[in-house]
Amino acid sequence: MTSYGISTYAYFWRHSARAPRPMTLEEMFADTRALGGEVFQICDYPPLAGYDRARLAEVRAAADEAGLRLEVGTRGIRPAHLLRHLEIAHALGATLVRSMLHTPDHRPGPAEAADLLRPTVAAYADQGVTLGLETYEQVATRDLMSVVHAVDDPHLGVVLDPGNCVARLEHPADVVAATAERTVNIHVKDFAFTRRDGWVGFTYAGAPLGEGLLDHAATVAAVRPAERGVNQIVEHWLPWQDEGFDATARLEDRWTRHSMTTLLRSE
Repeated sequence: MTSYGISTYAYFWRHSARAPRPMTLEEMFADTRALGGEVFQICDYPPLAGYDRARLAEVRAAADEAGLRLEVGTRGIRPAHLLRHLEIAHALGATLVRSMLHTPDHRPGPAEAADLLRPTVAAYADQGVTLGLETYEQVATRDLMSVVHAVDDPHLGVVLDPGNCVARLEHPADVVAATAERTVNIHVKDFAFTRRDGWVGFTYAGAPLGEGLLDHAATVAAVRPAERGVNQIVEHWLPWQDEGFDATARLEDRWTRHSMTTLLRSE
């Protein structure tokens, strides 16, 4: 069975430094549950890596109180970094950690990545945690899949976000086809091109779910998340609004509500 949830990326502006009072994780949990979510993905949330055991226990207790399961998200595949996030996942009761192959100071090729990941993924498997590598423009999907196939462990898979790869001139449908059988998590965010002023180029940015170019129905048909127990996590690419924080926060909230309503109605 698939579960629907929300990522910190759906609260990107509301928990950012631009917010007069950034949302806390506990507030994001409460909002997610109110919108019908069952899982929350703490993804690329810098404070998390520095939390001590007591704070991690507080976060887990807050998620439990909200009736949510947790997932964790980071970047990079250096063993020490991923093993630290395995500890965090264990403390939070999370069974999925999302990461990306590259960081600003470490860009391993497929062979090096596979060598680094084999022992780390074995440690994840020992604790029943799955590591998912996200599709994105810095790594060709064929190279990402070569790493997954080289490691060849069911506890290593793909976090599928087809919109990320358009910047690499990869068609979303091709990305879905290449990764579907190894997908362990889906990031649900719509996207669209709009003309710039004067018709001098395009802006590629987020769109409300169902109003952009994402063929979510085709993604679901290929991945079969209900059959395979793959969770679907709402994210956004919401540009900052010229009117300022209040307008941006209201639109972010509206998009999140719309996405969750759309997903729950699709069941």
